[in-house]
Amino acid sequence: MEYGVVTRNAEELEWPEFDVGFYEVKSVAGKPSEPEPEAVNMVSCFADNAAATGNPDLVPEDPDGHRATREREYFDWDYIDPSVVDYKRGLLDIIEDCAEVNGDVRLDDVGWPRGEYCHCDRCDAAFADSGFDDREVWRAEVITDFVATAREHVPGDLYLTVYPDPYPGHLYERAGLDLEALAEYVDEFVVPIYDMAYSTTYWLEILASAWADRSGELDTPFSIELYAVNVDLDNLTKAVRVAAEYGDRVLFGYDASQARATLRRMDAESRPGVDHGSD
Repeated sequence: MEYGVVTRNAEELEWPEFDVGFYEVKSVAGKPSEPEPEAVNMVSCFADNAAATGNPDLVPEDPDGHRATREREYFDWDYIDPSVVDYKRGLLDIIEDCAEVNGDVRLDDVGWPRGEYCHCDRCDAAFADSGFDDREVWRAEVITDFVATAREHVPGDLYLTVYPDPYPGHLYERAGLDLEALAEYVDEFVVPIYDMAYSTTYWLEILASAWADRSGELDTPFSIELYAVNVDLDNLTKAVRVAAEYGDRVLFGYDASQARATLRRMDAESRPGVDHGSD
């Protein structure tokens, strides 16, 4: 089993406990940093608080004109309309910069906010001109086309983060993610299954095992990413053991020290004890 870390701290990429490091070049905050040569560099694509604040017209709208921002219930960040050509061109520039430093790249926050987005004038016009009769099909085509174009800029492995919803059709309806179509361009899916405590893990096993089935159907590997910040070490260790039964690798999100302590504990527990016995 391989273990990796997801971090904003470049020095943690060199820690020997991790087989792979993912470095957040562009977060949902929106301000990009320089990519790291020793990392799979990560780009938050259609979540961008800075861009949305600076230009609210970029934010998707539902049929009632409500914008997908942090001010709305259930949204943790501001979304950007995936149909905006100029914004996508800027994303591809960042992706290309990352790929020049390290050929492997991870795309985060790819998709539409929810099924009811977007109904702005720009999207209404784009859908009308698209030749599609079904808006869901058009939405999925917008996302697949973006990932396919990103693939052209990434010479190594392309990772794609997806919501931890394995039920067939849900990701398609909610975010416009056609997993079967995307699998043609993606080398590995990353599934964050986050919890603040992991005090119970039956639900983690249910989601992980379901994703193992989906991964087999798609013939594409998948990693499980666990949240590591302020999580009890015993609970995190238990969660890692569960995730490792199903994922092709396990990643730790945003607390490398806790992740390292967990892996060291697991390594110590796996070593056979020494019985000195008696004469």
